[in-house]
Amino acid sequence: MTGKLFIISAPSGTGKGVVIKKVLELRPEIAYSVSATTRAPREGEIDGSSYYFVSREDFSKMIEADRLLEYAEYVGEFYGTPRAPIDKLLADGKCVILEIEVQGAKQIMALKPDAVSIFLVPPSEQELERRLRGRGTDTESKLVSRLQTAKRELLNKELYKYIVVNDKIERAAMEIVEIIKREELT
Repeated sequence: MTGKLFIISAPSGTGKGVVIKKVLELRPEIAYSVSATTRAPREGEIDGSSYYFVSREDFSKMIEADRLLEYAEYVGEFYGTPRAPIDKLLADGKCVILEIEVQGAKQIMALKPDAVSIFLVPPSEQELERRLRGRGTDTESKLVSRLQTAKRELLNKELYKYIVVNDKIERAAMEIVEIIKREELT
């Protein structure tokens, strides 16, 4: 039996990383797709676990060799999904969560129409800005860019099969777990 791919997207600062971490605690048998990125690691992020942190040159080589299922530029950095691990996990019958931004999600939805798409939204734009400022990792211009990008991304939420509000991490994670259970039965 082939596994099922779950796409989870959200604007930067919505909390998708912590929600997905909670989902994986609740359902440890689900695989998590590690993306490649050209951005620098944030505090606590581990290469090969959080992301594959690569140079722009190495990322270009991955594109040229068709080793990425999808890729996109986001706020000046490149992000992409290595193809081989996803294909192997799905062939092995595993459910896989793919944490991905909107541009990449559109590419995956076109390539894998049976993928289940979930869009995580913040409770409000004000809360999103508060969360991004609270990180303390971006310059003001980068923060403004992230907020503008988030507003554009929120316009795409209707493309997704499910929309989940991240008002509380545990509640949002439980809602996603319930979605996964339902979709596993189809």
